[in-house]
Amino acid sequence: MKRLLIFTAVLVALALGSCNKTNINPNDPRAVIRIDIDPNLTFYQGLNAVGGWIYVSNGDQGAYIGAGSRGVIIYRESQSDFKAYDRLPPNNPDKCCSGSKCTQLIVGKYYPFVKDECTGNMYQLLDGSLFKGTGRYPLITYHAVYDGNLLHVFN
Repeated sequence: MKRLLIFTAVLVALALGSCNKTNINPNDPRAVIRIDIDPNLTFYQGLNAVGGWIYVSNGDQGAYIGAGSRGVIIYRESQSDFKAYDRLPPNNPDKCCSGSKCTQLIVGKYYPFVKDECTGNMYQLLDGSLFKGTGRYPLITYHAVYDGNLLHVFN
């Protein structure tokens, strides 16, 4: 009886210890994101080829990006797969390195990485994971669905 009690206690402890603990980022702006674009148009030439990327801001053609977001980075992973990340840094989003202008993630000369120039953190464009620097969270990711004609980015 004592062995059964010990076995049950160990089993319960293992079950509780293996629960999926989500890593929810408290810095996620939870902004409403709704982008519907044709990535093959010349207007979005940065997305015309695999490995291409663009910035999308609120007010751009086919884009609604709600308050709290600093824009979206869209990356073409393959002919039919895209990634979409918020330009708000996932770690230290309120860090300002020049006066009152706070940081915004950039790709540019850092491709294939995304950089927060205020903190120096760098993230992989392919999966959003932290590549260099300190921080707990990967890039804030949005759903990106390509139906063969239009790319839909949303949360």
